[in-house]
Amino acid sequence: MHSSADDIRKLLAAKTWAFVGLTDTPYRTVYQMAAFLQRNGVKIVPVNPRAEAVLGEEGHTSVPPGVDVVGIYRRSQFVGPHVDEAIEAGASGVWTPLDVVDEEAAGRAVDAGLTVVMDHCPKIEWPAYGPTA
Repeated sequence: MHSSADDIRKLLAAKTWAFVGLTDTPYRTVYQMAAFLQRNGVKIVPVNPRAEAVLGEEGHTSVPPGVDVVGIYRRSQFVGPHVDEAIEAGASGVWTPLDVVDEEAAGRAVDAGLTVVMDHCPKIEWPAYGPTA
């Protein structure tokens, strides 16, 4: 249903990613993935409860309009509402990291026309599917 090579390639080529759960804590996976994509030319948009600025980018309390991909770095049981935010914001895709899966939310996203990649790591996929691959 999702996470095909074409889906991964499409999302990794996106220019703007909102990262749900991104705070200024360098040892967290979400920070490392946002920093990695930023170093590779992707504009990042931090989304966290305090609207904290991270990696030099203005923070938001919810997914703002104008982002291409919403990376949801929360546990599986919290993915659904953020997928709904991505749909409402007009994003073209959602991505969840390794071991984070919500098939019901993925179905809603696909039904709304979004590309879905779940249970994958952008940094792992980049060498094979990133824009420079």
